[in-house]
Amino acid sequence: MDPDTKALGRTPSEERAAPRRHEDAAFEAVLRDFVIEAAQLLEDRHCEDVVVFDVRGICQVTDYIIIATGTSDRQIKSLGSELKVLAKQHDIARMGDDVDEDSSWLVVDLVDVVAHLFEQATREHYDLEMMWDDAPQIDFSRPPRK
Repeated sequence: MDPDTKALGRTPSEERAAPRRHEDAAFEAVLRDFVIEAAQLLEDRHCEDVVVFDVRGICQVTDYIIIATGTSDRQIKSLGSELKVLAKQHDIARMGDDVDEDSSWLVVDLVDVVAHLFEQATREHYDLEMMWDDAPQIDFSRPPRK
């Protein structure tokens, strides 16, 4: 147990100890498909400025980071729930989620993917894109229909 966790009097839950499956090529494909589908879902549900960063090799905590701007706290909460359902369908482990009191920032922690859903002002304030600007972005756009 790390010193910070011990100092807070917490013990890690079994859910938080979910193993990451980096060595599994099949899971890597499932994970990438999930990330693309999650980003498309957010865009389809009218989130703005959806970006996906591939932070493998840069971040020791997760592999992908999704950032999106919602239009209301209700939309943000709803999309957080939809992401959890989608993750379950893809057999993606979920550590938890956290939302600030004003619901202007919701974090869905799926171990290998962390999704940040913001209201516009909160997103601008924290500017997570600046932190990950050296990471490649994943193109999740759909091919044009013929």
